[in-house]
Amino acid sequence: MSDSAETIAPARVSVQEESSVARRLEVEIDSAHVDAAYDRAYRALARRVRVRGFRPGKAPRGVLEKLYAGVVASEVEHALVAGSLPHALRERGLAPAAEPTVDAPPPAPGAAFRYVARVEVRPEIELPSLTGLPAKKPRVEVGVADVEGELESLRQRKAALLEEPEGTAAAAGHRVHLDYDGTIEGRPFDEGRGRDVAVELGSGRLLPGFEDQLLGARAGAAREVRIRFPEDWQPASLAGREAVFAVHVKEVQRREVPELDDEFAKDVGEFESLAALRERIRADLVAARERESRGVLVRTLLDAVLERTSFEVPAGLVDAQLERRLRQAHGELERSLPQDVLHAQLERWEREWRGVAEREVREELVLDAVARERGIEVEEGELDARLAELAGPEAGERKKLRKRWEERGLLSALRAGMAREKALDILLAEAKVEETTGT
Repeated sequence: MSDSAETIAPARVSVQEESSVARRLEVEIDSAHVDAAYDRAYRALARRVRVRGFRPGKAPRGVLEKLYAGVVASEVEHALVAGSLPHALRERGLAPAAEPTVDAPPPAPGAAFRYVARVEVRPEIELPSLTGLPAKKPRVEVGVADVEGELESLRQRKAALLEEPEGTAAAAGHRVHLDYDGTIEGRPFDEGRGRDVAVELGSGRLLPGFEDQLLGARAGAAREVRIRFPEDWQPASLAGREAVFAVHVKEVQRREVPELDDEFAKDVGEFESLAALRERIRADLVAARERESRGVLVRTLLDAVLERTSFEVPAGLVDAQLERRLRQAHGELERSLPQDVLHAQLERWEREWRGVAEREVREELVLDAVARERGIEVEEGELDARLAELAGPEAGERKKLRKRWEERGLLSALRAGMAREKALDILLAEAKVEETTGT
């Protein structure tokens, strides 16, 4: 709402070390800067508000002070902090690891303005010897049974659904289509209604005990199903309560799996034979297990580094990492889950994922320290090559991507990530790797 913040050199800046990663900054701005900020704020206010009895931009400051003193004080506070805090941080050689938090009283014209900023900084990390760190790498093995298991799973997924003859009793493995209406103590509830729900009996998709009570039902039959919600059920309003469902079985189907032959391979994809399909399955399994094996290798190596390294983690970095995880999960699930269910799940993940987020931050901080110790740099050509990979073959798309990332301040994050990759490669090259037979 106010003019852009003007750079302000504070009159005084003092720093207290509250922990290895936390600093308390006390900043004082002299009254001349405060008065100048008020002058700018009131001039800007006069240009944008209309006061009865005065032409636009001509309302006296005294009138504006009576009407808008609180709004202007808030704007001035923001402008003074925004204009002085970067200068104070540079003066004291502080690089915030996360957004500083500011505790500031309302400024007053004619008086000095003082505020407190709490700043988190990255920890100073004393690395252990990086040569010969222990790590484990599971041996990648894919046997005949693994390939056949994947092939059978594919065969089951390609099974056709055929309607059973009239009068067929539903059994485990049958797919039934049903409608249901649930009540608790005789009253319907929001989650208790379903229409044309398809479920394979014995799959455990529905509430415990629900599918068992449908065994033997025939198409067109009505069943009364009684269940008790588990004690940890969400929403909690249903936990532990007994519900009665009026169920109408609409259809009973069986799954007919195809024969394993060359025709099946051709139906699955562009494979000339069943042997070619088996070879593709084997190659995909090898690739997947190699990724899993490398994941274990990296995790155990970083375990070894972190076990030998002690440092405090800035809470703001953990909060930011957790927020990124939750934001990504929300984006992936918002179209597939009801909002109340999604929000309840995100609340659980916010509690459960904090430890994971802290581990991820610890790994990044350690790899950053390795990169600094080994003098690792990411050259401009390497950065361009990575952007080219991300953008695809079109040169125009690469230029657009670079411009977007520059505007959003993402290039520095990409460069830091690439430096961490190089640091990890160094650790892997110098590690003492033990090959194992499991994960």
